[in-house]
Amino acid sequence: MFTAEQLESVKTRKELVALAKEEGINLKKSLKRAKYEEELKLLQTELALLQEYIEEKQLRVAIIFEGRDAAGKGGSIKRFVEHLNPKISGVVALSKPTDIERGQWYFQRYIEVLPNRGQIKFFDRSWYNRAVVEPVMGFCTEKQYEIFMRQLPNFEHMLYEDGIHVIKFWFDISKEEQQKRFDARLGNPLKEWKFSPVDLKGQELWDKFTEYKELMFTETHTSFSPWIIVETNDKEEARLESLRYVLSRFKYPGKGKTKVDLKTNPNVVYRYFRKNKKFDL
Repeated sequence: MFTAEQLESVKTRKELVALAKEEGINLKKSLKRAKYEEELKLLQTELALLQEYIEEKQLRVAIIFEGRDAAGKGGSIKRFVEHLNPKISGVVALSKPTDIERGQWYFQRYIEVLPNRGQIKFFDRSWYNRAVVEPVMGFCTEKQYEIFMRQLPNFEHMLYEDGIHVIKFWFDISKEEQQKRFDARLGNPLKEWKFSPVDLKGQELWDKFTEYKELMFTETHTSFSPWIIVETNDKEEARLESLRYVLSRFKYPGKGKTKVDLKTNPNVVYRYFRKNKKFDL
């Protein structure tokens, strides 16, 4: 990447190309990254305005991030919360249930961490663990799964009726991209902590995950709580487009003051209503 000093030293495009060649820098990639960083900053500024509105109007907002392993959920959440006030925002990433929690109603521990008035919460996985991961990995019984799926639409309708704004994202990538990201994690000591035994089964059980995911969409995509698909192998694009979608859902004072594009790309972000042609959803 170029340093700030290097960029300040060039005056023409020709000089920039020559500098890139001299430093062995991929100019196209560097310019794309610079554009991403600028857009991200502007969208995060808009998100800060939205947070002020949520606090002022005492709204309750829950944004759920689901998707295949290594789909970019955590990285996107990081960009959402990076510059928000931690007193009125937060990340929910529950660990596996304790013995006591296993004896409770399945939704109970999630109810306890729902947003209070004036808060926005980001769920790094959610109650939807029981819709896909748990049955695929054998972490729940068939009866537990069936009861959960019957209760889920009613549970989310109660949240809707009580005024909680729930946005459900499904981040999707191709099978090849998932393997590529797994390999990158295993080859990087700083990222190996992200790799779990469940990840090891991601490729092996790809088709089974797909089967349960499709059942989940069919049973839980509703008018009051729709699924929003974020479909791209580009991590940066997924982050920007999911930010844009959330901002598009609210009318807040000062909206658009940054002049950043707030329209989502319909080929990347869309409601679950059509068969995906790019990846095997």
